[in-house]
Amino acid sequence: MARPSNQTARREKLVAAALDAASERGLRSISMTDVAAKAGLTRGAVLYYYEDLDELLIEAHRAGVARLCDARDAVIAGLPDAAAQLGAAIRHGLPSGPDDALMRLLYEFDVLAGNSTLHHELVEGMYQRQLSTYRGILERGAGDGDFALRLPVESLAMNLVALEDAYGLHIVAGNSLMTVAIAERAMREAAAALGAAPA
Repeated sequence: MARPSNQTARREKLVAAALDAASERGLRSISMTDVAAKAGLTRGAVLYYYEDLDELLIEAHRAGVARLCDARDAVIAGLPDAAAQLGAAIRHGLPSGPDDALMRLLYEFDVLAGNSTLHHELVEGMYQRQLSTYRGILERGAGDGDFALRLPVESLAMNLVALEDAYGLHIVAGNSLMTVAIAERAMREAAAALGAAPA
């Protein structure tokens, strides 16, 4: 039996392999055999760590949520005011570019959410995390007098999440008219127009 540290490293390798396979073939088309090939393992070796493909993909989804939500919240927590936090939230909430395999997988999970109760719960949980991040920043900015919000906090938070998701989808889909820089600028301008100017 593999030692715990080796198991953790192997699981991380398999999550990365699943992301690579999903990026190449699409979430609906990949198989355990595809993941095993990417990881340089046999299908049986993958099954030692994950009972089935769905379990592995759920782990990949959790990794995506940790990257998008946990890492972003950690960055935000270290910033001095709401304006700086909002700028960082926008910047870190967008994909790194068209080849951001993890973000691509998260968007594909959104499509599959209606076909699985568990997938639905994962997607909804991530949406709640995104809302919570923006809501907290907006409440802080309004409370400190840094923001003069022209919409209720909840509505503005929902709009920022919607923009983040919509622009992010265009970025990972390879739309040449939508770059990370364009998306970030547009989100900043929208937030500022509604009374929450990011730094």
